[in-house]
Amino acid sequence: MLLFAGFSAFAVFLGIASIGFLFLVVSFVSGELFDHGDFVGHDADFHGDVHGGPGVSIFSTRILSVFITAFGGFGAIGIHLGYSTEVSTAIGVAGGLFFGTIIYLFASFLFSQQASSEVRVSDLAGNTAQVSVGIPRAGVGQVRCTLGESVVEKIARSQDGEQIPVNTLVKIEAVVGETVVVRRVE
Repeated sequence: MLLFAGFSAFAVFLGIASIGFLFLVVSFVSGELFDHGDFVGHDADFHGDVHGGPGVSIFSTRILSVFITAFGGFGAIGIHLGYSTEVSTAIGVAGGLFFGTIIYLFASFLFSQQASSEVRVSDLAGNTAQVSVGIPRAGVGQVRCTLGESVVEKIARSQDGEQIPVNTLVKIEAVVGETVVVRRVE
């Protein structure tokens, strides 16, 4: 406490706000402009490493720095308005939680709007495909399937071991490794 003895509560709150704002600017410049990601870890903002699921983490450097900036700023406003240090601290915590929550909700909204063109092989089961390379008796051929916006071509074999000619519509019954098992569509 002797370290802060020469400073007023107003100066301490402004210092906290300044540190939070500086940290926010540094994380923006290093993360957004130079693509270094979050300081917490590789993509911790969006992969939820901290809370166990996909999404935005409340421990993101951006959210924490907004909380610290708002805490210091609202605490300084409380001191300036004549409130005690305890009341100003409570005002700062409330302001930090409010603005941190707004940033968290906005980042969560942005995360929910992301789309992926990733095609998982397991998503193919149950879809209809067209034979692009004929499947010989007890052999393998190739099928073409549209999955969302993507066209996927996979090695295929017949479920009953019978021959299936080119351009025949088939249903993908199962996925075994990188091969799909198909049957003719009735």
